[in-house]
Amino acid sequence: MKKCSVQKSLVAMAVAASALAMGAAQAEVKVGFLGGFTGPIETLTPPVYDAAQLAVQHVNEQGGILGGQTLAMPSADTTCADASAASNAADRMVNTENVTAIVGALCTGATIAAANNAAIPGGVVMVSPASTAPAVSELEDNDLVFRTVPSDAFQGEALARMLLAKGIDEVVVTYVNNDYGRGLADAFVATYEAEGGAVAENLAHEDNRADYRSELGSLSATGVSDLVVLAYGDTSGQTVVRQAWESGMFTRFIGADGMVISGLLDGVGADVLEGNFIATRPGNPDTPGTALFVELAEAAGISHEAVFAGQGYDAAFLLALAIEQNGSAEREGLSAALRSVASAPGEVILPGEWEKAVELIAAGTEINYEGASGSHEFDENGDVPGIVEEMSVEGGRFVSQGFLGD
Repeated sequence: MKKCSVQKSLVAMAVAASALAMGAAQAEVKVGFLGGFTGPIETLTPPVYDAAQLAVQHVNEQGGILGGQTLAMPSADTTCADASAASNAADRMVNTENVTAIVGALCTGATIAAANNAAIPGGVVMVSPASTAPAVSELEDNDLVFRTVPSDAFQGEALARMLLAKGIDEVVVTYVNNDYGRGLADAFVATYEAEGGAVAENLAHEDNRADYRSELGSLSATGVSDLVVLAYGDTSGQTVVRQAWESGMFTRFIGADGMVISGLLDGVGADVLEGNFIATRPGNPDTPGTALFVELAEAAGISHEAVFAGQGYDAAFLLALAIEQNGSAEREGLSAALRSVASAPGEVILPGEWEKAVELIAAGTEINYEGASGSHEFDENGDVPGIVEEMSVEGGRFVSQGFLGD
């Protein structure tokens, strides 16, 4: 009898432990983060990740998700430039971490590789805060790939019109030879030439080389003084600008979002760029959501001015809202829920207003998230309308010169 009682007790304890373990496993909802923590955007990634983590913090501080569960954000490095690394990182998120959704990736090639090789087969929604190339719009993604940043088809046009408005009617262009660089260069050149500008030379270059003097020689032989560099400020973009400056080949440098990162200032020198560098980047409009995000980011010690930081926060917060709206951590139905919480009509939810959103969702009230980077009325491709900001270097830092469009 005594032995039987002990056995029964042990069985009961094992069942209880198993139940506790299952409860613990179910008490956490995972949204993964894919970023280029190493490689050509290694100084761009941390602020975007920090902003996404801030959204997670707001969820957990205000009662958690799905009835009090913890929202967790495991991360993985895509390297930005290596499609195999991106695919492996996404595979780990989808099949090992078993995430419900993914924030990322950041670089376009990484997003495409992650989507095609892991997220789409696994039915996992991805929201990229930084993949801007038009190629993302062309994915056969079963409505699983979204982005909180506008396509470079829009930014390229805005950059072209900005230069023409400044009287800069002849340039030479060099772009990094990948989806991002090609897509942005194509959009820029098409609009610039169609509206009266002249591109004297347009050269691709490979990333991560130590010397671009050959390309620079061909570009400078045109006699044009304005060089457009559509690349990454941590790698080829930085080297191109530094070597061009050292050789005295150009008097003004022009870039886009991939150049508006601290690596460019550190590698070339802010004093060198002050007064002769202008660029565009996706901007955050002057809205209540943006203003509130600035306050929240500053309180958390996060750089709200960093490129794609607002978009990173929005991607994470939107996915959390969609999971809550969907009513479970299951992947099925999440894309429809994402479209629902991101679109009018509905009661407006601003950054940080998690508790309010949960109460409205529980009451069956429609919500409409107006975020740090504006509204997110996703079109059929998962794209959003955009606003582009002009940037320059002043006082050792990037400074906004205002918006170019909406």
